[in-house]
Amino acid sequence: MSTRPPLLSLDEALPLLLERALPLHAIESLSTFDAHARVLAQDLISQLQVPPLDSSSMDGYAVRCADVKQAGAVLQVTQRIPAGSQGTPLHEGQAARIFTGAPIPSGADAVVMQEDVKDLGDGQVAINIVPQKNQLIRKSGEDIQHDALVLKKGRRLTPADLGLAASLGLAQLQVAKPVRVALLSTGNELVTPGDIAPDQMLPGAIYNSNRFFLKILLEKTGCVVTDLGIVPDQLEATKKNLLEASRNHDLILTSGGVSVGEEDHIKPAVTALGELHLWSLAIKPGKPFAMGHINNESTQAHFMGLPGNPVSSFITFLLLVRPFLLKLQGASYVLPLSLPLRADFDWLRPDRRREFLRVKINAARGLDLFENQSSGVLTSVSWADGVIDVPAGHAIHKGDSVSFISFAHWHL
Repeated sequence: MSTRPPLLSLDEALPLLLERALPLHAIESLSTFDAHARVLAQDLISQLQVPPLDSSSMDGYAVRCADVKQAGAVLQVTQRIPAGSQGTPLHEGQAARIFTGAPIPSGADAVVMQEDVKDLGDGQVAINIVPQKNQLIRKSGEDIQHDALVLKKGRRLTPADLGLAASLGLAQLQVAKPVRVALLSTGNELVTPGDIAPDQMLPGAIYNSNRFFLKILLEKTGCVVTDLGIVPDQLEATKKNLLEASRNHDLILTSGGVSVGEEDHIKPAVTALGELHLWSLAIKPGKPFAMGHINNESTQAHFMGLPGNPVSSFITFLLLVRPFLLKLQGASYVLPLSLPLRADFDWLRPDRRREFLRVKINAARGLDLFENQSSGVLTSVSWADGVIDVPAGHAIHKGDSVSFISFAHWHL
């Protein structure tokens, strides 16, 4: 009697998976306006200094500290310098009305905010504080120095990054092209919403929810998605769809059909057309996860098979598919960040597998647990702020510190 090999742990599976995610190196030039969440394909080196000149950080008056030895010193206002204009040199006894972002005139070495200045009329002002040298002055290059490495290749661009690139005068950015993903679901029980009304559903039929959230998750991870719909639970139909999808996609992602039942045809189909590298992991939810490749005439397409249960499909996408896709795009950081937070619940029935429990941050900055952690209860994901990573066989007592991964970190 043969025995099944032990299930791979997540820590064993992830390196094997990422080892096969060789960056595609496909690059395109994209408007900086449109580059949010794309992976930068080349280092950004500044060709200028930001700010280019010493400038005022507030509305006020540019002065010479030597002219204001004590509060109440009276100076003559000789010029007005709005942002975008250039002033003239400031001489002894003079002040310049200056506005935020305007360049500091030659001779001035401090700015006094307008609230600390009294207008005396006839072009004179009283400076009511003793300024410090370089007060309220943004020095040239304070933000960015010429020739500085501003953003490194492999960074997934944030809104702040795009503003930073724009401050360097960059209207276009070189970014990784989107990964081409074919998405398909398997299962004779699946029905597409809108095709059949709820009161006309046959016994055993269910609406295909996985297809909807997986498409969005793929797009948010930088993919162009081809939705191939639902494939019948037939071996030849499964093989036909996988082979066709492999011809013009980088990854084929399936949902359902990766268990070992008689109606689960993914494993024999992938084995017939290519090779399986991973099959079944010691995690909960998400044990029936598969990874391999499909051969076609000229190249290979990566294959990943997710479980059919919606929570399992959702969590395995975040833990395994998302880092794989980011590495294909050349991203430097692909794994989620976990933070220690306090559990405000007991979990006294640990599983033999590593678990990812759906939790919500409460008003006391602790974590509440969704009551039903079944892999079929998608409500738990909709309700939750994230998951906690629970080692195999590990019980949790109220007040324990646990490892929390926020859905926000996954950019959901």
